[in-house]
Amino acid sequence: MNEPIILAIESSCDDTSAAILQGRRVLANVIASQDVHKKYGGVVPELASRAHQQNIVPVVDNALKESGLTKRDLSAIAFTRGPGLLGSLLVGTSFVKGLALGLNIPLIEIDHLQAHILAHFIDSGGNNVPAFPFLCLTVSGGHSQIVLVRDYFDMEIIGKTIDDAAGEAFDKSAKILGLPYPGGPLIDKLAAEGDALSFNFPKPKIQGFDYSFSGLKTSFLYFIRDELKNNPLFIEENKVNLAASIQRIIVEVLMDKLIKASKELQINQIAVAGGVSANSELRKQIMLGQAKYGWQSFIPPFNFTTDNAAMVGIAGYYKYLKKEFIGLDFAPYARALHKS
Repeated sequence: MNEPIILAIESSCDDTSAAILQGRRVLANVIASQDVHKKYGGVVPELASRAHQQNIVPVVDNALKESGLTKRDLSAIAFTRGPGLLGSLLVGTSFVKGLALGLNIPLIEIDHLQAHILAHFIDSGGNNVPAFPFLCLTVSGGHSQIVLVRDYFDMEIIGKTIDDAAGEAFDKSAKILGLPYPGGPLIDKLAAEGDALSFNFPKPKIQGFDYSFSGLKTSFLYFIRDELKNNPLFIEENKVNLAASIQRIIVEVLMDKLIKASKELQINQIAVAGGVSANSELRKQIMLGQAKYGWQSFIPPFNFTTDNAAMVGIAGYYKYLKKEFIGLDFAPYARALHKS
């Protein structure tokens, strides 16, 4: 049996991405980012959807050229239906409806968060993949979850943030330090030069496997405000140590609940996914779990951590094998529709 060739489209936030997969192998993965949001300190939904309209055709065209294939070679189209920014999702879903109709090939709807998790199953050249069941810490600007993954599409969220996400905590902390958006990667870069034990901030006390980051963010803000009253140069004189300290606390909060879930559920297959999985300290702690807790740890390649269409394509591949297609009478969804 020939492996299906799937065009995948991702447009849930501010990155327009198209990928071509043959089976589990990525032939092309093209991403167009949107710099327009930097001066606003965050993603502006209306500007994001307009940029998607400009980017989606060139991105798909470039992906096809990179793969050496044409539209006629495609077996199906996989696309992100949600969750995400509704205007951005509408651009992607409208595009795939027209293209699938024109080519007379099936459509495969993909949940954005499931796609992040399934990125681990992309064939990156003999890479190991998690065995079921496994726990996946899914962390991004909008989500912080611990997911129990029993099968490719049998996933249960056992812990989630009750307020802010870890990625937002990184970005807001960066903003307090005067760093531009997106600040998370800049915190990571500065932290490499700082002493993570210089400052301490209170960890939230939340029951079960759930997270909370709003209190930590507020504590960081008030601490900086009070110190600036005594020393207007406090941030500049302590920037690397502040970055290292807040990064340590955020990662510790994430890891504490993941360790708790692993012990209570007796699962040692541990993965991390989402944009924040690119954070060097989080990746380090996930891998240290192998020696500390007997984990088998899995971290995705950097190019599959942030929003990208290759992760949509691998999810589409597994749905294609089950012939799980969708008609044209659907609408995208901004929020997750269900627990799994």
